[in-house]
Amino acid sequence: MLEERLSAIFGTPLELTVAGRTDAGVHAEGQVAHVDVPRTALARIDPRDPDRAPDPSLLVRRLARFLPPDVRVLRVTFVSDDFDARFSALRRHYAYRLSTAPYGTPPLRAGFVVPWTRTLDVAAMQDASSTLVGLHDFVAFCKRREGATTVRELQRFDWVRDGDDLTAHVSADAFCWSMVRSLVGAMLAVGEGRRDLTWVRGLLGAGARSSSITVAPAHGLSLVRVDYPADAELADRSRTTRATRSLPGACCG
Repeated sequence: MLEERLSAIFGTPLELTVAGRTDAGVHAEGQVAHVDVPRTALARIDPRDPDRAPDPSLLVRRLARFLPPDVRVLRVTFVSDDFDARFSALRRHYAYRLSTAPYGTPPLRAGFVVPWTRTLDVAAMQDASSTLVGLHDFVAFCKRREGATTVRELQRFDWVRDGDDLTAHVSADAFCWSMVRSLVGAMLAVGEGRRDLTWVRGLLGAGARSSSITVAPAHGLSLVRVDYPADAELADRSRTTRATRSLPGACCG
């Protein structure tokens, strides 16, 4: 959708690169994307002075007219040639939102908060989440893609309760397909007493995706922020991210 609108505005086919690809139904409050626009096409934004870079706010306003109500571009800026929305990212931050109220989710929040009326032991969920933080092979939690690694550094995984609201905060240098929803689903099983800490630890030693994990519903998850290094470090970060990772001590077998 956004790629089509940008291509129409600039009058040339453009390819959009996003920081994180989300499953269907997952929200993105803090998505970051980049697009390479030919200089000749930039003049279409403000043709009064084709030799000067246009005011990015003009593009924000124009996109607001052409995009559907559930998609908004909050800010546009020019970046260096070394910037890559996907490969330059240091980490992504997700939030998974639940309502534990006995009546479920308030109607105005039903589109992004999952009702969970079964009793949860949040302390047990936090203990189990903490064991997963660090550099691990998360293949048990991921839908494998051919040629892609499932080694990730999970940097934060904790739970915050505010009245009936329960939010999981999950941060990592990168995520694989369905990883966050699988992590949340596994912790919900722990919170309900259906699984224990031993089971969670065993998942880190699995050699394939685990069929014992129930993936949490998509609409409770949102990409809330993406972190990037300083401009001078963008190229190095991109090269590091593109390199295939393995766990320390892992061999070729």
